Amino acid sequence: MTLGVLSPDLKSSLSGSRFFDRCSMVEQQPPPPLRSYLCLTIFACFCPAYPINIVALVFSIMSRNNYYLGDYDGSRLLGRNALYTATASIIIGLLVIAIVCAVHLAREHI
Repeated sequence: MTLGVLSPDLKSSLSGSRFFDRCSMVEQQPPPPLRSYLCLTIFACFCPAYPINIVALVFSIMSRNNYYLGDYDGSRLLGRNALYTATASIIIGLLVIAIVCAVHLAREHI
């Protein structure tokens, strides 16, 4: 009994799955990179602008969820919103810190 060489004409794989068929393999583009800015939003949570921090964190988590569900455009949009709100939160937090320090130093000298 001799074993024949597998010909490229076979339509299904040995396991019977249609994913490995030569005819059905279509070159797919890889998904775009995930840009949810989760690390930035977590860092922004340490700034004293709490309502905006939480909104940025929610946008970031929603962006990750949409990415893993396959909605890449929605993920990109929510990631951009997370970036903008986290940046605004950091700027507002730094302004609050600067104002508190200025008021504290002004009261010491009076």
